[in-house]
Amino acid sequence: MKHLLTIAAAAAALSGCAGMITGGELLRPGEPTGYIQVVNQTRGAVNAVLISSCDASTYGLNRLPGGVTIAQGSSYSFQVSAGCWDVAAGTTGVGDARQRFNVPAGGTFRYTVTQ
Repeated sequence: MKHLLTIAAAAAALSGCAGMITGGELLRPGEPTGYIQVVNQTRGAVNAVLISSCDASTYGLNRLPGGVTIAQGSSYSFQVSAGCWDVAAGTTGVGDARQRFNVPAGGTFRYTVTQ
C-alpha cells in the first residue's frame, strides 16, 4: 500500500510539472492570439517542431501532428497566444535550428528554417 501511495504522490507532483515538460499550452485562455508559421527551406523534410513559451524550462514535445512533416519549400502554421516563444525545428538525427521571438496579437511570425 505504501508503494502505491508513493507512486500516486509522484504522479500528482509530476502532473503539476506537465506544462513545463511539454513546453506549455500554445493557447492560453483569454489572451489574444497570433500564428507561428514554420517555413522549410532545408534540403529535406522537417519532422519535428518544438514550441515552448519563453518561461518554460524545456522546448517540450514535437507539436506536429502524428505522421505530419513539412516538405521542402512548404510551411505549417501553429496558432499560439501572443507573446514570447522559443521554437526549434529540424529533422530527427540531422539537426535543428532554434530561435526566440515575439508573436504579435493578430499577426504571424514567419520562421524560415534553412539549416
